[in-house]
Amino acid sequence: MNDSKKIKNKGSFISDFVIPVVVALILAYILNRFVIYKIYIPSGSMYPTLQIGDQCFATKVFNKEKIQRGDILVFYSEELQKRLIKRVIGLPGETVEIRSDGQVYIEGVRLEEEYVKNPGGPARAFKVPEDHYLFLGDNRAESRDARSWEEPYISRDDIEGKPFIRIFPLKKFGIIK
Repeated sequence: MNDSKKIKNKGSFISDFVIPVVVALILAYILNRFVIYKIYIPSGSMYPTLQIGDQCFATKVFNKEKIQRGDILVFYSEELQKRLIKRVIGLPGETVEIRSDGQVYIEGVRLEEEYVKNPGGPARAFKVPEDHYLFLGDNRAESRDARSWEEPYISRDDIEGKPFIRIFPLKKFGIIK
């Protein structure tokens, strides 16, 4: 083989293989870093909505002004020094009361929570500061959440993502509501 064919083959290898692989890796990094990422559910605190071992994809939350009560969100807990997933119960400025029977009241009005199957835990009252949220697990009897944290409020800045689809186990594959 002459030198010009070697150079042509080498150039073809770079343009046909190396460049697409590098571009794909860069795109995957950007997507994972700024748009979508995979999460693993390590505890039963969100049972039955999410169960131990579930794996989900979450999208980054860019417009935090659109966060609503009932959203399931991923956030970083400074107190626990780890990423958690819980449901938004209290919005900025609200008064939240959790009674001894497990019922939640927002500004004195009972919150309907069809997703809670195991009510329980301590009775507490909260006044959610501006730019903060109050999070509880769906499995209230077993969840270690705002009711047991020293600092029960999560800053808007620590909210990272919103799970949207369960990908594992395959028999439960689907959209997270």
